[in-house]
Amino acid sequence: MKSLARLALSAAVIPFIFIQGAKADGLSGAPAPFDKGGVKVALISYISAGDFFQAYQAGAEAQAKALDIDLRVFPGRQDAAEQREQILQAINLGVSGIVIDHGLPESLGDVVQQALDKGIKVVAFDVNLNNPKIPQVEQSDHELASLALEQVVKDNGKDFKAGYVYVAGFAPLDRRNEVWDKFKSENKGVIEKARFGNVSDTTATSTADQAKAALTANPEISVVFAPYDEFARGVKLAANDLGIAKKLKIYSADVSTADIQEITEEGSPWVATVATNPAVVGAVSIRAAALEIAGQTVPHQITVKPTLLTQESLRAAGVKTIEDLAAKIPAFSTSDAATASWIPDKLF
Repeated sequence: MKSLARLALSAAVIPFIFIQGAKADGLSGAPAPFDKGGVKVALISYISAGDFFQAYQAGAEAQAKALDIDLRVFPGRQDAAEQREQILQAINLGVSGIVIDHGLPESLGDVVQQALDKGIKVVAFDVNLNNPKIPQVEQSDHELASLALEQVVKDNGKDFKAGYVYVAGFAPLDRRNEVWDKFKSENKGVIEKARFGNVSDTTATSTADQAKAALTANPEISVVFAPYDEFARGVKLAANDLGIAKKLKIYSADVSTADIQEITEEGSPWVATVATNPAVVGAVSIRAAALEIAGQTVPHQITVKPTLLTQESLRAAGVKTIEDLAAKIPAFSTSDAATASWIPDKLF
């Protein structure tokens, strides 16, 4: 994975990063155009900062290399106008497929339609483009939030004061929010005392500032549901700064090596997360695009199943990195979503 500094430097020099495929002569036994190789695909992100998004990109790059895809990676800067321009650039590059990683649906519809009108296949990850021609890759966000909240009840019962971190307008967060709203309606003893959150290139630190204010104003909060790991990192920062880590429990979604270290460290209030392997999700997104380009059947909804990871289970298994997690929990490192006999899927 690229460091943030290297990613920023690359983005400043060129509008996209070129990832050369591994094989010069295509894939033996693959359908056209993958039997010849060199198929151009663009990965266009809304967010690139953060461990999850870097791992997602790394998985996409690994799968593209295995398929001899010439992958053009457009780094995201949380800028809707720039993402639109990147899609237009990809169209002009003559790509056969575009994978859109997050984004704001209202700003993408018309430019995505331009791509479809030119015969370019489009796959979306965690952004609902509401188009029957576009397969949607997602992490089963409803199941992800449900597993986290089941653990919340197991640890805390059904009567507690909660903080909740949420920003509307992002498909995965909106889906997770549906589960939170249902959970509150079914558990009247759960009282949401504060709601806050921010998505930016400094999500963790800006969320930490908001969390400090919320936790200071509502000292009775004992549980925070922060269904995105950058949110959870921010709340943990706030709890440590306020000296209340021992009285707070944080539950999140998504995982990275840095998250694992923060969850398992002594005295951490971050007690559980539910996650898919972001590298696997990136690979699935590229596989879906490849199947579309090859004219093969792709379901409209492509779901990668999540896994509950508690502080206790990670410590007991001696998990310190994502690599440890993949090795010790095999389900975390594989997915049978968007596969075919001709697609290499042993990547990690």
